[in-house]
Amino acid sequence: MVNFVNKKYQVITYGCQMNVHDSEKISGILETMGMSKTDDLKLCDVIVFNTCCIREGAEDRAYNNIMALRELKKEKPDLIIVVCGCMPQQKEGKYDFKKKLPFVDIVIGTYNIGMLKSYLTKFDIEHRKIYEVFDKPISNVEVLKTVRDDDKNAYVNIIYGCNKFCTYCIVPYVRGRERSRDLDEIVQEVKCLVDKGYKYITLLGQNVNSYGKDLQPKTSFASLLNTLCKIEGDFKIKFMTSHPIDFNKEIIKVMAKQPKIAKSLHLPVQSGSNTILKAMNRRYTVGHYLKLINFAKKKIKNISLSTDIIVGFPGETDKDFQDTLKLIKKVKYDQVFAFMYSKRTGTPAAEFENQIEEKVKKKRLNTLLRTQKFIQTDNITKCFGKVYNALIRTDSGVTVGFTDGGREVYLPSDNVTDEIENTFQNIRVETIRNHKLSGSIIKGKK
Repeated sequence: MVNFVNKKYQVITYGCQMNVHDSEKISGILETMGMSKTDDLKLCDVIVFNTCCIREGAEDRAYNNIMALRELKKEKPDLIIVVCGCMPQQKEGKYDFKKKLPFVDIVIGTYNIGMLKSYLTKFDIEHRKIYEVFDKPISNVEVLKTVRDDDKNAYVNIIYGCNKFCTYCIVPYVRGRERSRDLDEIVQEVKCLVDKGYKYITLLGQNVNSYGKDLQPKTSFASLLNTLCKIEGDFKIKFMTSHPIDFNKEIIKVMAKQPKIAKSLHLPVQSGSNTILKAMNRRYTVGHYLKLINFAKKKIKNISLSTDIIVGFPGETDKDFQDTLKLIKKVKYDQVFAFMYSKRTGTPAAEFENQIEEKVKKKRLNTLLRTQKFIQTDNITKCFGKVYNALIRTDSGVTVGFTDGGREVYLPSDNVTDEIENTFQNIRVETIRNHKLSGSIIKGKK
């Protein structure tokens, strides 16, 4: 298969939004080579697994799905299978790709996905396995074509890596230290995306709040937000992920002041216990976290709040877990992403004593999710009468207003004109039935 033109590919993605965006760039590489995407694995000439190792479950799913291709590889020996991303990047990963996945043709890490075209070409000519993982970036993925999966939201990397070294987290080991992108480069990318009609621009980084600290001259995330808001066009800015130790009141003030910044905040707390936060090396207290949340609620009307929580961290007592339940009841998050602690080889927490039994972790997770479900129901009932700025979209005759926090408010389609479609409008919630919100557009207000 010397010529990749008209060949079929599929990219299978695991993990966070950073991985999703990496996969968009991988698709861009493959389509630049003349290939086209297919949903049928049996029709593929190239299959790429973009893997995640943040939790054991993600690793196991990826591994099992790769293993499932053994028979397809036997049927189609010319099929090229690629594994890239975080799993190969681990120095002490659970899976030995050479021994356990010998039918995989190319294995690369997080730092060299931009070289995928050259690897595919080399393999096609030499028919020799390629295993190449580097310990620092060697290619600029920002210059690559991107095939975006969403027609209204576009991801934009602003910073790579993380310097925090939370004791449970593998990210600094597989993504490296913090590296901010050039401000002008980000501005130009956002301008191009707005010109193409994207309505939400989501800024990405393992810790977006650290943006600019490593640049010369130094700048800040708040300054970046202000700069991006000067770009003309009908769009909004979202961002993830934030870290409470770097997130600050200055950022909140910018969010409150700038109408182009979505009124939603994802601020991972991980635990409601100061003892556990210290063991996690999170470097903030529950009190510090709540001050930020309360300030955000005070400054930003109808703000939507979400968080990440880990249950069953080593040494977590029943009291520690109850403190976490107290926290979510106090904050009243609109959404909680909760996970059982997953031991990651190479991280300090993997060696901690007092590892929690699986059955205890599962019980705590289920308790937390039940508690959050009641909170979400209560939050929905309080939406009645509230006004939200929402993106208006009509599909198959159904018109919906998408709020910054991801709520869907159903609207009368006959009231939506071509001028209003695909724009941000103020809408009022007028009925709530079975968790379904309905309302109307406030005429004359945007």
